[in-house]
Amino acid sequence: MRSTPRTIVIVGAGFSGTTVATTLLRSEHREPLRIVLMDRAQMARGLAYSKLKYPYLLNVPAGRMSANAADAGEFLAFARKRDANVTAEDFLPRELYGDYLESALASAESACAPHVELKRTYGLAIAIERVPRSAVVRVHLADGRSLNADAVVLALGNPPPADLPGSEALRGSARYIADPWAAPPQFRAGETLLVAGTGLTMADTVLAGTRAARGKALVHAISRHGLIPPPQRPLRRVPEQPDTARLLHAASISLPRLVSAVRALAEEVELQGEDWRESIACVREVAPALWQRLKLPERRRFLRHVRSYWDVHRHRLAHSTWSDLHELRRAGQLQLHAGRILNLEPAGKQVRITCRARGAGHAGTLMVDRVINCTGPDYDVGRTRERLLRSLLAQGVALRDPLGQGLVTDELGALINATGRAATNIFYVGPMLRASFWESTAVAELRVHAMRLAQHLSEEPDAARITGSSERVALFVPPHADAAALRLPSH
Repeated sequence: MRSTPRTIVIVGAGFSGTTVATTLLRSEHREPLRIVLMDRAQMARGLAYSKLKYPYLLNVPAGRMSANAADAGEFLAFARKRDANVTAEDFLPRELYGDYLESALASAESACAPHVELKRTYGLAIAIERVPRSAVVRVHLADGRSLNADAVVLALGNPPPADLPGSEALRGSARYIADPWAAPPQFRAGETLLVAGTGLTMADTVLAGTRAARGKALVHAISRHGLIPPPQRPLRRVPEQPDTARLLHAASISLPRLVSAVRALAEEVELQGEDWRESIACVREVAPALWQRLKLPERRRFLRHVRSYWDVHRHRLAHSTWSDLHELRRAGQLQLHAGRILNLEPAGKQVRITCRARGAGHAGTLMVDRVINCTGPDYDVGRTRERLLRSLLAQGVALRDPLGQGLVTDELGALINATGRAATNIFYVGPMLRASFWESTAVAELRVHAMRLAQHLSEEPDAARITGSSERVALFVPPHADAAALRLPSH
């Protein structure tokens, strides 16, 4: 029996960090355990599920939003305690989901064993260092405090969007909103706005903003293809489970073969009398395996040519959200553009946008009162402003995915360092697992990653305790992380 509790520090208390903490509290532990859940702002909510003025809706029905991988109906049961009429197909407020995460954490804490402790800590982690001659790591906070840990879980959530071309000239100005979730904008009646991006963030931002402006604002939304996600449909299983082995084989050959196989699957689903879009759910179930089979050049081709079409069908809108956007378009208050922003520059009290329409040979200009960056998270850690990530990259403790899709990790989320070794006590869980698994941004995938990591952390440490080493040879290295990129030892 240890004289001091084993300590696990979780940096980030949004969905992923809270789910890992909740699962750890629900697990069995033979020895004393202290779980330190740390965040700079609020526990269990993160930006996504904050309490905001506008009633933002979840983009997935209640019946598919359980954070508990072992209980698919947990969130639905919680929601029905608030409103008995809630159904599995309802799209509920994001704020309610934050209440659910808070409640699940509190319930797990109250029911955990006496030798298991949860400590909530507010602060900003900026660096991690290894304590000499031990397997312990030390987490440094911006205010000068430090915490020793036997294991650290990085659950940093979604990064902000990448800067738009020319936005540096507008940084700090009210005319440019760099991250709509960090500072939800209020539209003003009579103003003209440009929203960069036409996905889920655009939808939430435009609906909240036009409501504040009482429908008297004009919004231009631009993305490379100008596509808006379609509405969600009731989940239905395809009558006959498709043969996904064909998809896996096709991915091993090339991206065009995989695209052809997916199209064939969609046609088969239609022949069964179902909507072809149901095939997307089938592909999603094996998406991590498909991603891992694609060679690096094929992944690049996917990101360049296919990703936009996958995202628009994979990430759908609540039907009421889609209907409201459709009404704004019908009224001329929302205008979609397919093209690319080339530059932003101040022009008096306005912003001059230089952009090129898709397929056009020359650029045009557009004058707006404000620009809102809704392009979505920038997963390229090489551009991160997060001090903790910058420190880990500089030390060689963490490694940037060569395609800019997140961090290189092993199958459990352990960070793989610059020599190709996986840490035994520094892990990542969250959307930047897409570097290894691609589909890792939604609750359905993240809850599984969180559960697996929590189960691993609940086991007695082995390699670090036996060898005294804080690293191990990676059992799983993503196929695109080749020896040259990782500087793997030749033996």
